[in-house]
Amino acid sequence: MGRSARARWAVVALGCAGLLCAVLGAVMILAVPSIIKLQVYKNVRIDPSSLSFNMWKDIPVPFYMSVYFFDIVNPSAILKGQKPQVRERGPYVYREYRHKTNITFNDNDTVSFLEFRNFKFQPDKSNGLESDYIVMPNILVLSAAMMLEHKHMSLKLFMTLAFSTLGQRAFMNRTVGEIMWGYDDPLVNLINQYLPNMLPVKGKFGLFSELNNSDSGLFTVFTGIQNFSRIHLVDRWNGLSKVNFWHSDQCNMINGTSGQMWAPFMTPESSLEFYSPDACRSMKLVYQEAGVFSGIPIYRFTAPDTLFANGSVYPPNEGFCPCLQSGIQNVSTCRLNAPLFLSHPHFYNADPALADAVIGLHPDEREHSLFLDVHPVTGIPMNCSVKLQLSLYIKAIKGIGQTGKIAPVVLPLMWFEERGAMEGDTLRTFYTQLVLMPKVLHYAQYVLLALGGVLLLAPVIYQIWSQERCYLFWSSDKKGPKNKEAMQAYSESLMTPAAKGTVLQEARL
Repeated sequence: MGRSARARWAVVALGCAGLLCAVLGAVMILAVPSIIKLQVYKNVRIDPSSLSFNMWKDIPVPFYMSVYFFDIVNPSAILKGQKPQVRERGPYVYREYRHKTNITFNDNDTVSFLEFRNFKFQPDKSNGLESDYIVMPNILVLSAAMMLEHKHMSLKLFMTLAFSTLGQRAFMNRTVGEIMWGYDDPLVNLINQYLPNMLPVKGKFGLFSELNNSDSGLFTVFTGIQNFSRIHLVDRWNGLSKVNFWHSDQCNMINGTSGQMWAPFMTPESSLEFYSPDACRSMKLVYQEAGVFSGIPIYRFTAPDTLFANGSVYPPNEGFCPCLQSGIQNVSTCRLNAPLFLSHPHFYNADPALADAVIGLHPDEREHSLFLDVHPVTGIPMNCSVKLQLSLYIKAIKGIGQTGKIAPVVLPLMWFEERGAMEGDTLRTFYTQLVLMPKVLHYAQYVLLALGGVLLLAPVIYQIWSQERCYLFWSSDKKGPKNKEAMQAYSESLMTPAAKGTVLQEARL
C-alpha cells in the first residue's frame, strides 16, 4: 500500500472517530440529565438497595445538642414583683445518637419505624459540668399554680399548705444533671400516689427525661419506590393522620417529612416542611440562599418570620392560641397544660417587649437563628443548626402563697441547639457518587462533542490539500511540452558549429 493510500485510510479513520465522538457527545447531552435523574431517584428512595438507605437507617452524621440555661440572679426580688434578671450558663454539650428500629415495609408504599435517641455528656466540649447548680423556676409548683388560677379558694389554700409541707418553693437550686435527666420530687410522688393517671412521669422529673433512651413516636412515611411524588412524606404518626393538640384543622395537620430527608430536585421556590413531635406540630422553613458546603452545592433554609407569630400577626397561626405576644408559641395543650412557650433563643424575632421584660437577654440573628443546608439535587441535609427556647409563663396567683407578688412575665428556662454536619467517609462517598460523577458526565459530553468536531475537520483539511496538489500538478503538466521544446532547441544550438566571423562579431560586442 502506497503512502498516499495509507494517508487516506488514516484520514478516514479520524473522520469516523470524530463522527463517533460527536454522536456520543450529542447523545449524552440528551440522555445524561435523564440518567442522573434516574440515579438520584434510585439512591434517595427508602429501599435497602439504595445508596442512602443506611444513612437513613442509622444517621452517620455526628449530632450534638448544646444546652444553655438561664440562671436566675434575683429570685427573691422576682417574688417581690421586680423584673427578673438572668445570666446564660453553658453550653452543656451532649453527643446525640440516633438509630431506627422496628423498620417495617407496608403494602401501600410506606415504611414504619421507631427512632430512638440517647445522649452522652461531652465535658471536653462543654463550658461547665453536669454537677453545676442552676437557679430555675420550679416548673411543677408554678405550673400547678397557673392551673389553679380559676379554682376555688379553698383548693388553692390547700395546695399552698401542701407545697409548704413538701418544702416546695417558686424557685429551686438544682444541678444541670437533675434539671436535664430528672430528680426525685415529693410533689410528683404525691400526685402519682393519689392521682396515678394525671402525670406521664412515673419516676424522676426532668426537662429531657422523656427524651433520653426513648423514641419520638411511630412514624409511617412514603418510601418513593412505587410513587416517587410522595417520597419521605409522613403518612401517619402514632397511627394518626392529624393531631388534636390545636384549635384548627390546619394547625393539627401532619405535613412534610419526618425531618431527615426531603424530595430531590429542589428549586428556590421549594420549602422544607416537617413534623416535629417535640413541638407537637408541623414546621416549615423557607429558602434563603444558595451556597457551598465542603465542595457540595447547597440551599440554605431558615425559619420565616411567621413561624412563631401569633394569630393577630399571622391569622393561620390562630389555631395555636391562646397567644401572648408574637414570636412565642403556646405549647401548653401538648405539655399537660403547663404554661410553656416555644420560641427562638433570647426571644429573637419576637415582640421586643418579651426580651425587655427580662434583664440579661440579647437577641442576635447570627447567634440565635436556625438553618438547614440541603443538597438540592438529592434533598439530603449536609449541615444543620436548629435552635429553640423553652420558657415558662409565671405570675402571682391569689391564694397560692408561693407565688408572692410575681409580675406576669414569660421567663426563659433554657435554650438548646441541635447541630450536625456530614463529614468523613460519608461525606466523601456522597461527594463521589452524587456530585463528582454527575459533574464528570456533564463535562464529558461537551469534551466528546468538541473532540468529535476537531476530528471531523481532518477529512475536510485532507480533501482541500489533495485538491490543491492536483491543481498544481495539472498546471505544471499543461505547460510542460513548450518547455521541453525550448530546452531541446537550446541544446541543439550548442552542438551546431558557429559561422566564420561570428566570434569576432561577438567579441566586438
